[in-house]
Amino acid sequence: MLTRQKIDPSVNQLFSRTLADHKLSCHRGRTDILQLNLGKVCNLTCAHCHVNAGPKRREIITRETIDRIIGWLAGTEIQTVDLTGGAPEMMPDFRYLVEQLRKMPHVETIIDRCNLTILLESGYEWLADFLLLHRVKIVASMPCYELKNVDAQRGNGVFNSSVHALQLLNRLGYGRTADLPLDLVYNPNGDFLPPDQTELEADYKRELKKRFDIDFHRLYAITNMPIGRFASWLKHSGKLDAYMQLLVQAFNPASVAGLMCRNTLSVGWRGEVYDCDFNQQLEMGWKNGAPPFLWDLDPERLDGRQIAIDNHCFGCTAGAGSSCAGALV
Repeated sequence: MLTRQKIDPSVNQLFSRTLADHKLSCHRGRTDILQLNLGKVCNLTCAHCHVNAGPKRREIITRETIDRIIGWLAGTEIQTVDLTGGAPEMMPDFRYLVEQLRKMPHVETIIDRCNLTILLESGYEWLADFLLLHRVKIVASMPCYELKNVDAQRGNGVFNSSVHALQLLNRLGYGRTADLPLDLVYNPNGDFLPPDQTELEADYKRELKKRFDIDFHRLYAITNMPIGRFASWLKHSGKLDAYMQLLVQAFNPASVAGLMCRNTLSVGWRGEVYDCDFNQQLEMGWKNGAPPFLWDLDPERLDGRQIAIDNHCFGCTAGAGSSCAGALV
């Protein structure tokens, strides 16, 4: 994993100074979303993955941790719970967690960040119907509508599997009815920024409909972060410094107000707390590298806290901005 110090020591804390130059700051507002990373096990090994997830990882959330998180969540008014990984569906207690969340009257939206191919894996035949039963929103990785680009980023055969999974979800009503949201995620297949999200969404909808009769609701264009497996690729390709410079030069002050770290609380598979999923992967905890556990926090005292920032944050503020919900401006 790429540490904070290895991003670029010559410009340490440049992001902090850039905010100051624009008379901006990063403080938490109201927490609307609880994002839970359920572990790093995944059936894929994607080139852009900032979590370094893969089939050989062993980090998995336990039932005990789930119960403690559910207990804490019951004392809040948080309406959205965002489940990520790895492949969150591969965690042994994924079904238990979703069932417990669905019992909570104030939790209106449960998001499953799905890589699509897991829906077709042996042993997961139950998954699509389970998501439908519990009205889980699906946010699915689909980095392009071209086979060559998807397979280059995510592995041979992934494009065709993803298409079949999307067709399965469409048959269940996902992407075709308002109460079964199906959103797709685009990541650049290289060291460049995403194109305009609105225009790209129109291209996706046209091409996927024409070629495969696939429908979906929204497209999220997300910038590749210079951490994890993508950072390793940049470094080995001799492109890390140039990519960081691209992000720095594309800093957009208008994106800061919408950063996901302002309204999203990130929780790791052991229950520890971070300002965002990227900070989590860099182990940028709340207390000098030793993050508190979620159940140790008073939910009434989260607002206004200074957000932990460093130079990787340029990835979220470049161009149109980037968050787990796509472009910011």
